[in-house]
Amino acid sequence: MKVLLIGSGGREHSLAWALAKSPKLTKLYAAPGNAGITAHAELSDLDVSNHAGVIAFCQDKQIEFVVVGPEAPLVAGLVDDLNAAGIKAFGPAKVPAQLEGSKAFTKAVCDEADIPTAGYGRFDNEAGALAYVREKGAPIVIKADGLAAGKGVVVAMTLAEAEAAVTACFEGSFGAAGSEVVIEEFLEGEEASFFVLSDGTNALPLATAQDHKRAYDGDEGPNTGGMGAYSPAPVLTDDLIADVMKRIIEPTIVTLAKRGTPFKGVLYAGLMITADGPKLIEYNTRFGDPECQVLMMRLQSDLLELMLASAEGTLDQCSADWSDDVALTVVMAAKGYPGSYDKGTEIKGINNAASAGVEVFHAGTKADGDKVLANGGRVLNVTALGTSVKAAQQAAYEAVQKIDWPDGFCRTDIGWRAVTRENGN
Repeated sequence: MKVLLIGSGGREHSLAWALAKSPKLTKLYAAPGNAGITAHAELSDLDVSNHAGVIAFCQDKQIEFVVVGPEAPLVAGLVDDLNAAGIKAFGPAKVPAQLEGSKAFTKAVCDEADIPTAGYGRFDNEAGALAYVREKGAPIVIKADGLAAGKGVVVAMTLAEAEAAVTACFEGSFGAAGSEVVIEEFLEGEEASFFVLSDGTNALPLATAQDHKRAYDGDEGPNTGGMGAYSPAPVLTDDLIADVMKRIIEPTIVTLAKRGTPFKGVLYAGLMITADGPKLIEYNTRFGDPECQVLMMRLQSDLLELMLASAEGTLDQCSADWSDDVALTVVMAAKGYPGSYDKGTEIKGINNAASAGVEVFHAGTKADGDKVLANGGRVLNVTALGTSVKAAQQAAYEAVQKIDWPDGFCRTDIGWRAVTRENGN
């Protein structure tokens, strides 16, 4: 089977790596891909926002299946257009993709299905939003309604921060994404990520993961797209997973199916484990990044088979098998990230870092002849397996030390909460 993978990040490199292991795969294309994905796929500079162009490429190359990695093409309806052209695709159609594309859409589904989530208010004008913030007080969470490349959420610890965040949204800091805001109560607890595949009717639980959003050690500094992750997430016990499936995941899938807009693809629930049980913080409609990297390291089933079953409605005939090992990934980012940073700096020693149980997934890279250059903020994902979180952590950081990139940095404490748990503290 010929497959096209859409995307260019670390998530997509790990998906390409996993897809390449499938006996069903005969040829993998990637658009636009990155320097690491070239090991598994033929790259194309397709404009993925041009749906007619993507369809024409698939028809020309006789591609039978398209895997959409990032959220923007999903929200833009790429899967709808591919399906209309008779091409199967992995990922939700445009309307159910609004679970990620619109915070207000997700809250409406939560209300309809009685899904536990943070209390909230929804506003399309600054005056109303500011009045609500002043009534509720801080801490409080301000969210731009639409897609904002991971930058549209502010956890405001003071009233002044909350007011500034509201004003920033309505003054256009996040473009059209901030023309409406959702303001949520601040939830206390521990965050975790839970993933399921859905075929519109059936839900197949995948694995759990936990990521580190803050830029610096000790979970300090600005929020990022993620500086590292590990799987499984010890905080999500079997009992909690059963509760999440019953009270959050299954009602979501049932509600969307009843609406006539069934959800197919991967549903990524961002959870807060509170004293009152798990609550939904947000949904994403694609694999997380860098959570995908640790999931793919542990997955022992055929990823392509699972994705096809999601698209074809046969997930009830599938199971997902996982390694008992822990996977942990360390993100190497360009100095200055998540603020301004330089592109084009050379990275050496990547091949030296990979070994048995260790993979280096490329995120923001590009090839320049034999050289690998940094081409983004988050640049590499050094990912390792181990019999414990501590063992996986040690293997990942030993690999990091073999990479020669003076213009990069990483956190030195990825997995610290889980290590503390292992030590019984």
